[in-house]
Amino acid sequence: MMAKPIDKLLFLDSKGRAAAHTGDNCVESAYHHVGKNFSVQANMMLNDKVVPAMKTAFLENSELALAERVVKVLQAAQDAGGDIRGQQSAALIVVGGTKVKNSWEDKKIDLRVDDNPEPLKELNRLLTVARAYEFMNKGDLAMEAEDVEEALRLYSSAEKIFPENLEMKYWKAVALANSKRFEEAIPVFKSIFEKDENWRTMTLRLPDSGLLNVTEAELDEIVN
Repeated sequence: MMAKPIDKLLFLDSKGRAAAHTGDNCVESAYHHVGKNFSVQANMMLNDKVVPAMKTAFLENSELALAERVVKVLQAAQDAGGDIRGQQSAALIVVGGTKVKNSWEDKKIDLRVDDNPEPLKELNRLLTVARAYEFMNKGDLAMEAEDVEEALRLYSSAEKIFPENLEMKYWKAVALANSKRFEEAIPVFKSIFEKDENWRTMTLRLPDSGLLNVTEAELDEIVN
């Protein structure tokens, strides 16, 4: 039996060299564009405007990080008409440019929306959350290194990205308490406890884990 020819294929190597193929068996509208260090392609699109819109979005958003840039490209494709079948899923994977020892460190961004009426909106939200937690994780490392000021800066950056998330505020308050800045820490703790009592319980558990270095009197002041 003769193998079915490949309808759509794209290669992009580590040096940015790209090659793409759109076969005759693709369902229109199907097209690709190969540019310097990138390529965009699609099939089953509503119209022929989609791929050019992707190309334009990639070039016009060069100041963004790659993940955010790709989301702009996907949104431009949807705005131009998108898939003729409508929207359902979206995915975004970004890997590093250098070889890593541990395979799980290779993916810098790995997000997936499997079934959603607005998958690009959800993908963008997940990317925002991921960026916030990048700052949170760096803040945790700064705390481990006893660099409180750097930790506070990083936690504040996370909070600005994801202000509705209580955890972002919480660990900043913990960092303030650990540096004996209780006048700043207690109002933050209070606002968190008012929204979710579980964080008060969490605070009572932290000293035994070495994550909150305060006296019993200071702990009582924080939680009460």
